Amino acid sequence: MELRQLRSLIALAENGFSVSRAAERLHLVQPAVSQHLRLLEDELGAPLFVRTGKRLTGLTDAGGKVLAHARSTLAEVANIVAIGRDHVEEGRGVLRIGSTHTQARYVLPPVLRRFSQAYPEVEVQILQSTPGQLVEMTLTDQVDLAICTEAIGEHPALTTLPSYRWNRCLIAPLGHPVLARRPISLGVLCEYPMITYLYGFTGRGSLSSSFAKVGLRPKVVLSAADTDVIKTYVREGMGIGVIADLAFQPEQDADLGMRDLSHLFPWEVTKVAHVREKYVRRFQQRFMDLFQEEANRLGRRVRVHNASGPVPAPE
Repeated sequence: MELRQLRSLIALAENGFSVSRAAERLHLVQPAVSQHLRLLEDELGAPLFVRTGKRLTGLTDAGGKVLAHARSTLAEVANIVAIGRDHVEEGRGVLRIGSTHTQARYVLPPVLRRFSQAYPEVEVQILQSTPGQLVEMTLTDQVDLAICTEAIGEHPALTTLPSYRWNRCLIAPLGHPVLARRPISLGVLCEYPMITYLYGFTGRGSLSSSFAKVGLRPKVVLSAADTDVIKTYVREGMGIGVIADLAFQPEQDADLGMRDLSHLFPWEVTKVAHVREKYVRRFQQRFMDLFQEEANRLGRRVRVHNASGPVPAPE
C-alpha cells in the first residue's frame, strides 16, 4: 500500500467520486488515479466502492472505514513532514488562511503586515469562503487556519481559539433621518429598508433572532456577504446598513453617519481554528499570536482560561 493510493481515495471522496476531478486536484492524469484506486482495492481484497455500471458513485461500509483511516494516516504524515521542516526551514513555507471577507478586509491587514516582516519567505494564501465551507476546508487540509464567527466553534475535530468580540453599527448617508432618532430601537430600525449580511455570514442569524424575539421583522431589501457591497448600496440610497462595527472606517467612510447598536444585539466572538491533531508550525503559531495581539490593540480581546471552554459574556 502506498500513500499515493490513499491520496487518490481521499481526493475521489472529496470530489463527488469523479475520477477526472480527483486527478485534477492531485495534478495527475486520470488513468493514474484509476490505477491507484484499483490497486488499493485489489490489495485489501474487499470492495471499497459502490458502482453504477462503470461509474464510482460512493463507498461501501469498508470503503468508508478505510477513508477515515486514510485521512488520519495522511494527517500524521503531514505532521511528520511539518516537524522536519520546522527544524530545517523554520522561516519558509506557505501559510493558508481561510477567512470570510470581513476578516480579510478589515482585520487581517495589520496582522499580515507584521507577519510578513517577521517571515518574509513565507507565502500567505487567503482563501475566502462561507463559514460552513471554511470548516470543511480546514478539516480536509485545504487551509491551515480558519477565521470566522459562525460554525467554526461547533466541530469536535477542531481546536478553537476565541479571539475578539464585536457587535454591530448602523450606517446611513449623512443627513439621513434615522441618524437623528433618539434612541434607536429595534422598532426604529424596522421603519426603514435595511441592507445587511446574508444568512450564515457575520452574525446574521442572531441579528434576525433579536427581532423575532420581540415579534418584529426588519424590511431587508438587500443582503450580501461583503461589507463593501453593503456600503455601496447604502450610498446608493437603497436603505440603511447594519454591519459589523469594526468594518466602519471613519476616514474612508466620511460620507456615512454611524450609530452604535451594541445595546440592541448580542455580542459575537470571532475565532481562529485548526485541526485538533495538527502539528502547528512555528510561523503558524506566530500568526495566531499576532492575531491575538491585534485583538488586544482593538481592545476587543476575549478573556478565556481555556481555549476550548465557554466564552464569558462581554462587560
